[in-house]
Amino acid sequence: MAEKRDYYEVLEVPKTATAEEIKKAYRKKAIQYHPDKNPGNKEAEEKFKEAAEAYEVLSDPQKRQRYDQYGFAGVGGAGGFGGQGMDLNDIFSQFGDLFESWGMGGSFFGGGSGRGGSTRRVRRGSDLRVKVRLTLEEIATGTEKKIKVKKLIACDHCHGTGSEDGTTDTCSTCRGTGRILKTQRGIFGLVQMQEICPSCQGEGKTIKNRCKECGGNGVKQGEEVISIQIPAGVMDGMQLTVQGKGNAAPHGGVPGDLLVLIEEEPHAELVRDEGDLIYNLLLSVPTATLGGQVEIPTLQGKAKVTIAPGTQPGKVLRMRGKGLPVIDQYGRQYATGDLLINVGVYIPEHLSKEEKEMMEKFAQSENSKPGKSDKKNFFKDLFK
Repeated sequence: MAEKRDYYEVLEVPKTATAEEIKKAYRKKAIQYHPDKNPGNKEAEEKFKEAAEAYEVLSDPQKRQRYDQYGFAGVGGAGGFGGQGMDLNDIFSQFGDLFESWGMGGSFFGGGSGRGGSTRRVRRGSDLRVKVRLTLEEIATGTEKKIKVKKLIACDHCHGTGSEDGTTDTCSTCRGTGRILKTQRGIFGLVQMQEICPSCQGEGKTIKNRCKECGGNGVKQGEEVISIQIPAGVMDGMQLTVQGKGNAAPHGGVPGDLLVLIEEEPHAELVRDEGDLIYNLLLSVPTATLGGQVEIPTLQGKAKVTIAPGTQPGKVLRMRGKGLPVIDQYGRQYATGDLLINVGVYIPEHLSKEEKEMMEKFAQSENSKPGKSDKKNFFKDLFK
């Protein structure tokens, strides 16, 4: 499968482009690659889909912000339309009003859509957003979370049809197509375009005997326990998409998505810096001077680290591979971070008489005084 192109590159706009500039750029691409202008041209059709996907993300302020921050991973891992790609009906269903305002409609030159003639509108349920709190331990390995979500579900009485007896009638206004034809002057002269049927709202069917449970909508309030697979390496503020687990759509339409916002719980001892973990170690003067072994917390449990004699404050020790998984914009792991140990030395504030005498005696030793090379090396290591 070809690698996805950056959405700004697809629409040929800079990352600083305004919403109006993005809309104009998409209009230009949509006109250039519209299927009815390029019949049978698979390459043009793919470019038409690619432009629609880019516009679907960049025209939405929230999706655009997530894309700018996390790339494709921020909008579902594979891009717009829930990360599943889309067919032409998805595009015309979502952007149909936009095409019509440009004088394009579902049929570019009024000669039929070339996609079966019917452009029935398939309704889509709204998305839901939830927050999931994760520990660093869960982020390190990935985890499964089960949450109970209150949402619109398909009516079990009418099975989502909205009809009490399960039957629907073909709309007499549009004769089941979901669209009506309207002639208007557009950018290519006089064109015949399609509009959503006002009688059936584009569904191509009407209901006479409405369901008593849902009032004919086909949905009602309910709840569902949803299992969410959290991949390793996610970050605070990242948003994952669980497709099809949002609100159900009226009359058996396409359900929305469940958007999962990641919240990272602070760790008691470790601080995260992207893939690396940081631990601040405070040594006693004797341990820093004489060396020894100390225990360091890791996400896998305690680990022993050897402290070399004469270890200076400000030194950074590194435990390779003891950090967090590092993922790319597609959610794929390509590296593992390290555990960085910042060494500090505790200087006692209060000493007994005997301890003071010991320190005063040690102060007379030449080994207690730093030489010129010691001073140079200390600050060199501290600021490198």
